[in-house]
Amino acid sequence: MIENHTDNKVSERLIPYICRPTHIIMDKEKKERLILLTNDDGLYAAGLRKLLEVMEEFGRVVLISTTESMSGMSQALTVKSPLRVKMLEQNERHTIYACSGTPTDGVKLAINQLLDRKPDWVVSGINHGANASVSVLYSGTMAAAIEGCLYGIDSVGFSLNSFSPSADFSACKKYIRLVMSHVAANPLPRGVCLNVNIPAVPEEEIKGLRICRQARGNWREEFEKRKDPMGKTYYWLTGVFNNHEPESGDTDEWAISNGYVSVVPVSVDMTAHGYIDELKSKFRDEQVAKI
Repeated sequence: MIENHTDNKVSERLIPYICRPTHIIMDKEKKERLILLTNDDGLYAAGLRKLLEVMEEFGRVVLISTTESMSGMSQALTVKSPLRVKMLEQNERHTIYACSGTPTDGVKLAINQLLDRKPDWVVSGINHGANASVSVLYSGTMAAAIEGCLYGIDSVGFSLNSFSPSADFSACKKYIRLVMSHVAANPLPRGVCLNVNIPAVPEEEIKGLRICRQARGNWREEFEKRKDPMGKTYYWLTGVFNNHEPESGDTDEWAISNGYVSVVPVSVDMTAHGYIDELKSKFRDEQVAKI
């Protein structure tokens, strides 16, 4: 939080001379900025609508999503059936499309067919449920952000740590504005996007924002064996997350659990660079080409 100790009368005198050019620049940027918006919870998810409200403050929005949930689809692509898309709404603030494919399909389709130019941002969310730690690997929300990143576009995924159908997304708006204002002023490095997770607590209880690393952990899957009305067996996936380092204060899991918004820079390069030299040393010299 930044406190303003400037005398009000002085501020009033200075605003017309200092702030006006900045506002003109910001208005121009907003007018020219094109934002591609998507999610994995579907077109009618409350989080997507809340994110749309905020993104309209930053530019012209093109929203593409599906009529059903694509949660957990990761970077999946539709390759065995045709993709279909339909424009549902268009006004001076946004255009909304329904797409039959996955979040990654939607980003690809919009960039290659629906938009007249490459968007300035790809923004995904607000997801129902956190996408911290290894959940980033399964998330359709983050897959869309990663796909935007692959196109060289500044991309961010937002998630709220609540699966409740009545989840309150109002506290998210402040931190979405904060993160996207930073991205506007400081473009992301190529190959890097942001994974932002927001705790599901009232805004006044959020302690702030922390830049974190991804926590080490895994999902422990459990499959419930069930019978359908016809007596046939089926399995329903459940599970719990196993945090391998619950006391590490520099992780996204710790931040969310302790009332902070976590921001993790995510790289599309999944190479374990720190292990390359060691791996080379473990092969016989004749098996490894000299570089």
